[in-house]
This record gives sequence, structure tokens and C-alpha cells, in this order.
Amino acid sequence: MNKITKMVLVCLALVAVVAPAFAHHSAAAFNTQQQTKVTGTVKEYRFRNPHVYLILEVKNAAGATVAMEVEAGAASVLGPLGFTKDSVAVGDVVTIAGNPGRSKPDTLMLGRDLFKGDGTYYPLNISSKSVYTNKGATATSIAGTWFSTGFGAVLGAIGKAQVTEQGTAARKQSDPKATTQKDCIPIGAPALMFYPVATTVTVQKDRVIFDVDWMDSVRTVYLDGRRHPPATETTYLGHSTGKWEGDTLVVETTNFKEHPMGLSTNLPSSAQKKLIERFKVAPDGKNLLYSGTVEDPVYLVKPVDWTGQWEYRPGMQHSNEKCDVEVARKFLKDF
Repeated sequence: MNKITKMVLVCLALVAVVAPAFAHHSAAAFNTQQQTKVTGTVKEYRFRNPHVYLILEVKNAAGATVAMEVEAGAASVLGPLGFTKDSVAVGDVVTIAGNPGRSKPDTLMLGRDLFKGDGTYYPLNISSKSVYTNKGATATSIAGTWFSTGFGAVLGAIGKAQVTEQGTAARKQSDPKATTQKDCIPIGAPALMFYPVATTVTVQKDRVIFDVDWMDSVRTVYLDGRRHPPATETTYLGHSTGKWEGDTLVVETTNFKEHPMGLSTNLPSSAQKKLIERFKVAPDGKNLLYSGTVEDPVYLVKPVDWTGQWEYRPGMQHSNEKCDVEVARKFLKDF
């Protein structure tokens, strides 16, 4: 058994015990209970948001050459895990481990882990292991670039929340094909703020700007004492005002537009949604503590609290890839 085969088997075993994580859409088009691996030559490669796609030329069980389409995670998500635009090139021979497509198992797969001929490993999925190593950099303020590690935690907290009758009905009617992210409309905050992508915080005298590398999401928190606009003026990201309490930024956000994925992947939010968020650098300077409360009386029986953290990654670059609607909707043909 060669080195790459051993590494693939280890990663496949990990995939088998880890529940499929949410990316831009559900993994319903793939058999996540079955593992597969292929080795082939990269014929096409698209580094895009919200998905990276590779086409491999492989040999099937009958010995015939076929094109295997591999769906990987988003450029914004894979970058922080260690897979960049230059990690793979057309002509490379690679081995990919993942899950086969339900309708087209011989020509479609969900990529989890990629190995080059020399054994170099690259992650292909939001739930794949990261190759990033913390260099020990520390921050003295919330300004800088950060990487969230709590996406599952915040979805779990909202998933366990007691919901209203409307909330129960919405969850029952949830359709994996109806994700707003197919239209390049990101999931709502606070889940958006926990997305595993680079988030750069810029602190100015009268505002703090959160640039989240996910579907062009930029939030501006005004510190100049202004009031929220009239309730009729709404946006998906809402209107945010804030103040400093010592070294903690406290943010209040209202004026949310109704959003089919405003609270979680299967729970909408209404125009009555309200967020209180707190951002503070941890004592060790390596993490940012992010906590808060979300309320929405239309869908939640009572407010939900969350807490999580971001890792300080000053050298992390944004993907600089806009959300491509054609790529975002490509998964629909596989259902």
C-alpha cells in the first residue's frame, strides 16, 4: 500500500464519521454515506465562488476513459484551509477522495481531499482538515484579518432554539434547492459572521467596517451617534450602530429585510429581527471573542444567545472572487 493510498483511506474514514457540513447548498445530490476515490488528470479547473469545480480524465471500472466532474467548496472557504488558486493546474495528475453523486456516481463526485503525486495534501470541502498552521501572531485590537471557527456552533444554537408555529412550518417546508445563496444572497447574520472565510475588520473614528469574504458581504457599523433609519428602510444586512465599552465593540443591528435564510439554513428571519453583538480581543491576542443575542418574535419564541471566536490571521488574503450566479446554480442540475 503506497503513501497516498494510506492517506486517502485515513481521510475517507474521517469523512465517514463526520456529518456533512453546510456549504453554499446541502449535499443531498451526493451519497455522503459512501466513499470513493479517483485518480486522473486535471482537464478543466475553475477557481470560483461559491464552488470550485474540477474535471478529471479517469478510467472507470470497465477501463474506459470518462470525465469525472468534482464539486469542491468555495474559493473563499478553501483559501483559509490551504487550497488556493495555484494549488492545482490543468495537466496535474491527482487523487481525490470524496462522495459519489446519487444520480451519476461514475461521472460526478463531491470532493473532500486532494492528493498530488508527491503526497501533498489539499482540502476540498468546508469539513476537510486544514493545512494552516498558526504562526503565533497576536492582535492588540479588533482591527485586522480574522478566520471564524464557530460556524457549526452558531447554527447548532439556533437549531436548538424554541421556534414559533411559523418557525416550525418554515423548517418543515425547507427545500435544499431553495437556498438564497444560489442567487448570491448570503445567509443572514450572525451565521454570516461565522462563515469560515477571511473577515477583515477596519476601525475608523466614526465607523467599523467588516469585510466578509462571502458573497460580497460588507457590514458598516456607525459610531457617530446616528439613529437607525425608518423601519420601512430594510436590507439583508440591516443597519448597524455601535459604541465602545472599554475595548469591546457593542453593535446593535435592526432594519433587516425579510430573508428566507436569515436565521439559519432552514429558518427565515423577519423585519423584526434584531442583533446585539460584542467583539473583543481575547487576552492572548490570538483570538477575537464574538458573542451576542439574536431575536425575532416572528420565528423565535425567545432570544437566542451565542458565543464563539475568530482566529487572528494577519497574512490571510481574500479570494478576490465575486459570486458567480451561473456557478452558484450549477448544483441544481444534479438533483
